[in-house]
Amino acid sequence: MKKSLIFIFLITLTMTVNAQSSEEANVKATIEAFFEAFHKQDTVALKAMAKGNIKMQSIGTNKEGLTVLNENDYHQFVGSIGSIPKENTFEEKLLDFTIKVDGNMANAWTPYEFWYNGNFSHCGVNSFQLIKESDGWKIIYLVDTRRREGC
Repeated sequence: MKKSLIFIFLITLTMTVNAQSSEEANVKATIEAFFEAFHKQDTVALKAMAKGNIKMQSIGTNKEGLTVLNENDYHQFVGSIGSIPKENTFEEKLLDFTIKVDGNMANAWTPYEFWYNGNFSHCGVNSFQLIKESDGWKIIYLVDTRRREGC
C-alpha cells in the first residue's frame, strides 16, 4: 500500500513538472514570436499578441541621474515600429529567459541588448506579464529597464 502511494505521488509530480515545462515553453514561444514580429515590423501580429492596448512602461535615468518611469501606449508603440524606415536596422537580442507560470498567468524575464543600425544602443531587462486564453498566451503588461552602461 505504501509503495502504491509513493508511486502515485511520483507519477503526479512528474505530470505536474512536465505540464509546467510545457507551459513555460509555450510562454517562451510567445515571447520569441513577439520579437520576430517586432523585427519584421509586423504590426498586425504585434497587435494580435497583446490583450488590447496593454500597459507599457520603461524605467531609466534622466540627465540628472534620477530614476524616471515612462509610460507608453501600446498602439502608438506598434505604429512607431511600423514606421521605422526599411533602410534602418534594429535588433533586440534576448540573452536569457526566466519564466514562471501559475495556472493562466505567466511572467517572463528577458535580459537584452538593443542594436540600431549595427551599433549598440542600450541594454536592460524586459518583464512580460501574460494571460493564457483559449487561443494561447497573450501579453497583458510589459515593463523594461534601459541603460547604456553596466551591460
